[in-house]
Amino acid sequence: MAENSTAVDRIDAAIARIESAIDARAKAGDALARRHAALKARMAEAVSALDDVIARGTAS
Repeated sequence: MAENSTAVDRIDAAIARIESAIDARAKAGDALARRHAALKARMAEAVSALDDVIARGTAS
């Protein structure tokens, strides 16, 4: 019976490690999505600013 308990304990520990890894990966994915959105917004602002510069240059 002790061997079964040890096997169950190992399985429980493995499940806990898997769940922890899943949580960590989800958090990393969320952080990446936030960084991507911020970068996309900054790039849109930069392109808009460049469009303004180009428009002023061709208006002269």
